[in-house]
Amino acid sequence: MKKELRYQYLSRPRYNRYLLATANDYNRAKRLYHANIKLAQAFHPILSQFEVILRNSLCLKLSTYFGDPDWIINQKNGFMNHSSLASSHHFLKTSIRKTETNLTRRAIPITSGKIISDQNLGFWLALFLPHHYRLIAGQPIHIFPYKPSIEDRASIYSKLDDIRSFRNRVNHCEPICFQGHNIDCNEALEIQAKLYDLVRWINPDLIPFLTSIDNIKSKIIQINQI
Repeated sequence: MKKELRYQYLSRPRYNRYLLATANDYNRAKRLYHANIKLAQAFHPILSQFEVILRNSLCLKLSTYFGDPDWIINQKNGFMNHSSLASSHHFLKTSIRKTETNLTRRAIPITSGKIISDQNLGFWLALFLPHHYRLIAGQPIHIFPYKPSIEDRASIYSKLDDIRSFRNRVNHCEPICFQGHNIDCNEALEIQAKLYDLVRWINPDLIPFLTSIDNIKSKIIQINQI
């Protein structure tokens, strides 16, 4: 890509960070920019599969807790409607109603499966927030039967929120190869470790699947060689 096109369509301020990290070496900066894209690309498989694993684990746990495979629909008038949730604008209930409205507009039958698959990661993380967590008797923590005893709701939520924030940066094409103005992928490695920890605490037998789709470290090696 020509320099003028890069500055016009990728933006000069965005690209300047790569120039700063490479001592204004345009060729190195270009390689680093491309390598950052490849690293972000490498994260997509394990981030997406982690979200599926987390979502399905929570759904199974709550289906059992409520004795209802359609809990996500029926609990709009259950715990999601509790008066204590008014200050958070009944976030869970509102999210589900938004999905139901969109499905109805598109003439798609409303099913629990459709609603579950349409909820974003923030919906599932919200179940670990105190105001929801206490209304469902702390059930979310029980999807992690292999977690160390030191881990609790707050520490689990903190890890999940770090992953969500990182995923958002990946999805918005932000750099994930810097610490300050320096080339540094330690944060990416920390997120990778948190992903593996959380999946291992759900079920260690899932780890081989995760490693089979993970080539993050090879992309980091390439970045460190630029």
